Amino acid sequence: MSGSRIIVALDFPGAAAALALAARLDRRRCRLKVGKELFTRAGPDLVRTLVGRGFDVFLDLKFHDIPNTVAGACAAAADLGCWMINVHASGGREMMTAARRGVDGAARRPLLIAVTLLTSLGETDLADLGIAGTPADAVLRLARLALEAGMDGVVCSPEEIPVLRRHLPADFLLVTPGIRPAGAERGDQRRTSTPAAAVAAGANYLVVGRPVTQAPDPLAALAAIEEEVAAADPR
Repeated sequence: MSGSRIIVALDFPGAAAALALAARLDRRRCRLKVGKELFTRAGPDLVRTLVGRGFDVFLDLKFHDIPNTVAGACAAAADLGCWMINVHASGGREMMTAARRGVDGAARRPLLIAVTLLTSLGETDLADLGIAGTPADAVLRLARLALEAGMDGVVCSPEEIPVLRRHLPADFLLVTPGIRPAGAERGDQRRTSTPAAAVAAGANYLVVGRPVTQAPDPLAALAAIEEEVAAADPR
């Protein structure tokens, strides 16, 4: 793994604000995430523009559908030049295997990451969904399935990093949202961590949104997170 561990989430309602922030960022110091709202409003052209500026783009659309549909969507995302894309592990083995087939022929194959549990979900939410056990139990089951289906890694909360590192190969990627620098508000994510703690536990990539995008000085906020990561980075 090379390059920055930090993925800045462009959680903006439109292309203008997202591109304005991207213009202030250094592609060598971070990667960018485009999620559902921004992609729905701005479309593939925004992704092409960011890729054209040299950024590694994580297209965070969490595909979850029948296998053929997901395979086609993943192939389309690969054609955009995305560095990373994701699917829901709960779509099952066949769906994830189809997703892998959809990107394997790409000129630049993106990393394919499976979402285990959303970081907004807690044990009560799982019970409401009829899922027994703790979030960590469910995450490990889904992560093992993702590994068997050929995924490059999973999205997991900071709390699940230690158990996944104990039970999964060292090169299986862990992408961790819910990253909040010390003193930052938790927002709507329940299972959060500081950048240093997540990296020390074994996270490969950290997704950081509001602590950077809503900071008075986004570049200073990014620099502070870089310092935390560097201090804890075992590489």
